[in-house]
Amino acid sequence: MTDSSSPSCLSVLLLDDDGFMLDVLTDMLADIGVADVRRESDARAALTTLAGTPPALLICDLSMPDMDGIEFIHAAAGASFGGYVMLLSGMDSGVRRAAERLARAHGLQVLGAYKKPMSPEQLRSALALLPPNLYNATTLSGK
Repeated sequence: MTDSSSPSCLSVLLLDDDGFMLDVLTDMLADIGVADVRRESDARAALTTLAGTPPALLICDLSMPDMDGIEFIHAAAGASFGGYVMLLSGMDSGVRRAAERLARAHGLQVLGAYKKPMSPEQLRSALALLPPNLYNATTLSGK
């Protein structure tokens, strides 16, 4: 039996070419009780991960080499990714908004496009937008 007050049912795929950012996001998610976190620094490898065991939430950087976040979003939508998406970028707000609109136009469920680095409070607020069966922020104490 699963404890409905635990966010442990939330599976997350982090995609960022910056290893430090992957570490920071992984630690932030662990601090709020999310244990099922997969990390990818390569967009093509992340597409393979999405095809295998899709996560409930994809957190994706927009600026990456080889395949940028926009191309990745297009490919994820083409692969019928049905989870939720959070976009991250150090780019200006206009670029983030445009990427968010594009992801929504492709039929993805977007929680928002956030400026890097994301604060723990922003992460908690974004996760609170998820359906309660995926994440229940009201029972978490945080740090």
